[in-house]
Amino acid sequence: MGDGMAEETVTGMHAAVQAGHAEGAAPSGRKPRLSFWQILNMNVGFFGIQFSFGLQQSNMSPIYKYLGAHDASLPYLWLAGPITGLIVQPLIGALSDRTVSRLGRRTPYFLIGALICSVCLFAMPLSPALWIAASLLWILDAANNITMEPYRAFVGDRLDTTQHAVGYLAQSAFTGLSQTLAYLTPSILVGLGMQAGAVNTHGIPDVVLIAFIIGAVCSITSVAWSAWTTPELPLSEQEKDRMRHAPRNLGATLGEIVDAIRDMPATMRQLAVMMLFQWYAMFCYWEYITLSIARTLFRTTDSANPAFAQSALISGQMGGFYNFVAMLAAFAMMPLARQLGAKPIHVVCLLCGGAGMLLLPGMHSRAMLLVPMLGVGLAWASMMGNPYAMLASSIPPERAGVYMGLFNVFIVLPMLLQILTVPLMYERVLASNPENVIRLAGGMLLIAAALTLRVKVQTRA
Repeated sequence: MGDGMAEETVTGMHAAVQAGHAEGAAPSGRKPRLSFWQILNMNVGFFGIQFSFGLQQSNMSPIYKYLGAHDASLPYLWLAGPITGLIVQPLIGALSDRTVSRLGRRTPYFLIGALICSVCLFAMPLSPALWIAASLLWILDAANNITMEPYRAFVGDRLDTTQHAVGYLAQSAFTGLSQTLAYLTPSILVGLGMQAGAVNTHGIPDVVLIAFIIGAVCSITSVAWSAWTTPELPLSEQEKDRMRHAPRNLGATLGEIVDAIRDMPATMRQLAVMMLFQWYAMFCYWEYITLSIARTLFRTTDSANPAFAQSALISGQMGGFYNFVAMLAAFAMMPLARQLGAKPIHVVCLLCGGAGMLLLPGMHSRAMLLVPMLGVGLAWASMMGNPYAMLASSIPPERAGVYMGLFNVFIVLPMLLQILTVPLMYERVLASNPENVIRLAGGMLLIAAALTLRVKVQTRA
């Protein structure tokens, strides 16, 4: 975005803030409508957050393998994301609902989380041992969760309910764009002349090191851009006074989470059941796609085999492709969501994703591997936007932070379940075959599609 556009956007956003001052006094009223470009600007920070997640999804299993991990233990080494999400997101959500600062309720968390994330991304490919890489992932995921949860609530804070679908699908589009680049960066670096087989002293490829450095820069700069161009709506003095006098100790924060669980809207409860299956599926995919490709194309899962490094590059290219599809699909879904609603779109996309994953192990050429990724890309675009659009209109705006945090718990709980159950099933049920893990993921997405049909989307007055 050029300087002229930035200046125009900042001017427009400050005008919108002034126009929306009355909204701060009455959170239940209508908020100032933002232009399409302003909505994109406010979500640029999601680019950096999801670039980090893309690097993890495409590189952590290979990094663990390079450092000596065994196939069946990979799920345990991915525990960082679910555990930190389970703890951090509800707490940060509840805290951000009560935060009063010069920067706003959500912005301080964006910036702190992004800074920590950048440091961890820089250090990750320099890990000399498996336990160090696993430890860094814990810190990295905690930082990502500190940043992401308030970002979800920020969309609900800043946009009128009629623009929620566009706001969350904009986040989905940036997810697709950033993860496309994250997945493809190692292959792009090889295309620019770097050697795919060149490794550092710990056995981690140099292209992975450079990719993580790029991610570190993207994390802090993109979040800083959104924070600068899109100030939060001002709160009324009455609202500020209420927040200042609200208890902020740990007990009060935990009590707010418990109260929110007790008062959880029916729409959110129904979405939680569906989320169990769709996120179980995605974690299966991210953990085992490189191994599945290595077995499908090269009949090996041995990280010492040169074909394994090639498989990691291919899985990155596939990930880049499905995320590119997701980016285009997210833009296409914006007008459709206004006309049809988020629910039917999500059902269709999950069906396409489930079919794609079931077909994936049967593709034995690199070109054909991209065909199932069309369905996976559609599912991924919908997963990152439509469930949040269905949720946002059903929750009270003054508790958006805690409810968005709890909603993300419904992402991490299925991941925890997956981590605990796949190692138990890997040998006896899945025949020690990573291709069967991908087939399991396909079945889970089909079940999620069926469960979406029973969700009753409610809109608060």
